[in-house]
Amino acid sequence: MQRLPYYTYSSYLKSRYGKPAYRVGVDAGFSCPNREGDRIGEGCSYCESSGSRAIYLDSASPGHIASQIERGVAFLKRRYGAEVLLLYLQAFTNTYGTRDELRRVYDSCLSYAPFRELIVSTRPDEIDEPRADLLAEYIAEDFDVWVELGLQSVHDKTLRRIRRGHESAAFFTAYRTLTAKGIKVAVHLIHGLPGEGLEESLESVRQVAALRPAGIKLHNLHIPYNSPLYEEYRKGEVSVPSLAEHARFVAAALPLLPPETVIMRLTCDTPTERRAAPQEVVEKGRFAREVARIMGEAGQIQGSRFPV
Repeated sequence: MQRLPYYTYSSYLKSRYGKPAYRVGVDAGFSCPNREGDRIGEGCSYCESSGSRAIYLDSASPGHIASQIERGVAFLKRRYGAEVLLLYLQAFTNTYGTRDELRRVYDSCLSYAPFRELIVSTRPDEIDEPRADLLAEYIAEDFDVWVELGLQSVHDKTLRRIRRGHESAAFFTAYRTLTAKGIKVAVHLIHGLPGEGLEESLESVRQVAALRPAGIKLHNLHIPYNSPLYEEYRKGEVSVPSLAEHARFVAAALPLLPPETVIMRLTCDTPTERRAAPQEVVEKGRFAREVARIMGEAGQIQGSRFPV
């Protein structure tokens, strides 16, 4: 098997737990401050109505935590013989509530299986001291807390263009608040956002790299059919990077990142039936090998250009 020139998530998990670890995705029923009402209305322009809900939860009812976890754990044990389980609250904004409301949900989720991590996906403008303090309470010697923090771009013009509802300053404040309490942060960035080219995307990577984040997810822009951006795409007002273009971006981005930052994702994986663009189907192993090939030809590995 080809050795990849970056710190993969699977490598991190195996070094942390001594064996493979598996995420159990849960839709805990949270909504998002960037929508009108309870999951109603248009959020960020690239976000579909499911709020990045995992495809395997499509038949599950939001908030029906016990059944989601029971089904997810049973599948992972049957398919992979999973022993190490990580609780992943992914859909919508999983700190969108009061401290007491969040505690009830987190405690309930964690009570259904012997989880080794709590992973919470959220927005920068829904992190403050009380909520960060709550998340930190769950940290123990044998239990990690991660927050996946959606930045997408450091460019405020872009954030306004995609209707994020906050500026980049909110991200940097949230990041400092979380990491000061020992919470591990994984940053989300999107390559190919409207109005941005390769250099704008790499500038986002450079500014994030300077923070030395615990993890990062790099996404290529996807346009779901039921997202606000789809209408612009249909009119020819926006385009998306090809897989080849995205591979070149990733190969240029990884050398800029600290060698200890875990590379948790290289591409977005919106299901084909829900995705208007790009139409190319990515096979993750093949994509990773292509990135490795480009980096190898350039004599680069993760961290070889860090610090910039």
